[in-house]
This record gives sequence, C-alpha cells and structure tokens, in this order.
Amino acid sequence: MARGRAPQYDEQRALILAQAARLFAQQGFMATSMNQVAEACGLSKAALYHYFRDKYALAAHIAETHVRQLLDVVVRVQAGCDDPQRLLPALIEHFVREYASAQDAHRVLTEDVRFLADEDRQRILQVEREVVTRFAQAMHALRPQLRERQVDKALAMLLFGMINWLFTWFKAGRGLDYEQLAPMVADLFLHGMIDMNLPPPGPGGGPHDVSEEPLSTRKTS
Repeated sequence: MARGRAPQYDEQRALILAQAARLFAQQGFMATSMNQVAEACGLSKAALYHYFRDKYALAAHIAETHVRQLLDVVVRVQAGCDDPQRLLPALIEHFVREYASAQDAHRVLTEDVRFLADEDRQRILQVEREVVTRFAQAMHALRPQLRERQVDKALAMLLFGMINWLFTWFKAGRGLDYEQLAPMVADLFLHGMIDMNLPPPGPGGGPHDVSEEPLSTRKTS
C-alpha cells in the first residue's frame, strides 16, 4: 500500500516555494541553485528533490499559482460587487494589496516566466488574458465608449503597468503604507480614465494593437 504524506508535507512545500520565490526575486532564476534553495529551507538537497524535481518546476509552480490567485481575487471581487461604479476601484485596490503580500512571487511572474517552455508559459499567459479581459469589462461598464473605440484592453494594460512598476520603487512605512496607497491608485486611474480624450478608432476600425501580457515579461525572439 502506498505511503501517505506526512502531516507537515504541505507546510514544508509552502516553505520551499516561499524561499525559492525570495531567492529568485533577489538574485534571479538563473543565478539561483537548488543547493541555495535547500539551504534556505534547512533541508538536504535530496530532501528538496522529494518535493520538486528542479528549479524549473519551482519557478513554474510559483508563477502559475500566483497568477491563478490573482484571477481568484478578480472573481471574488466581481461576485461581491454588483455596483459598476464601485467594481473597478475595488479591483484595483484588491490587486495593490495582493501584490503587496506576494511581491516575491510577483517578481517571479514578471521576470522569470520567460525561462519557461512555451507550453507552460502559454498556460500562464492564458490566465493573465482572462484577468485583462475581466478588468476591461469593468472599465467598459463605467465608460462604454472604451469598447466601442476598442481601447479597453489597452487601458487595462496601462493600469497593470502602473501597478507592476509601483513595486519597484515604493517602500511602505515611510509615511505611507499599502492600505493608504491602494485607494489612491484607484482614484488616480479612475478619474483619469473617465475624463481622458479617446483616440480615434484604429486603422480600418479594427482594435488598437496590444499584447495581452500585463503581468509577465513579454518573450522576445
């Protein structure tokens, strides 16, 4: 009969993922070794391999788990908010707070997903596209002309760019924390979106060209 998992298996696995994400975020995927991950977790390298076969598996799991958690945030906020005037601000505020609590994992997603095989990368990007679509829908609910001019997804990309960049410079605890910052980001983006002048439709009336990869680094050839 197959042996069951030890009671602490899930806790140990979560610790490994957290330590691997920290190391990847601090020094990069390529510069991090399984020996370093094992040492950070207080494990032997052999014990580490009991949980993950290599650092590729670690990075893939970290990135996919994080992006799926982000999608879960969107779904939960949408389910709990039936006011279109409040939905987009609520999404933005929840995302800023979620990013703040998962900065290492988010850095893996934004910087290291390019090292994944196409099959794994595309699976992750498909989840990202779903996040973009749901944000674009929230924007359209506030200003229908965005979809008519086919710029709703481009605006969603701009929003994610602003949020992603925030975590490269903002340091909480210096007179401002994430709880205070989150509604400021929402208010800034929302009022700018409502009052901005829209560009004319793209050539031939088609959509404005955007790459729907807001959370991860776009792969280059």
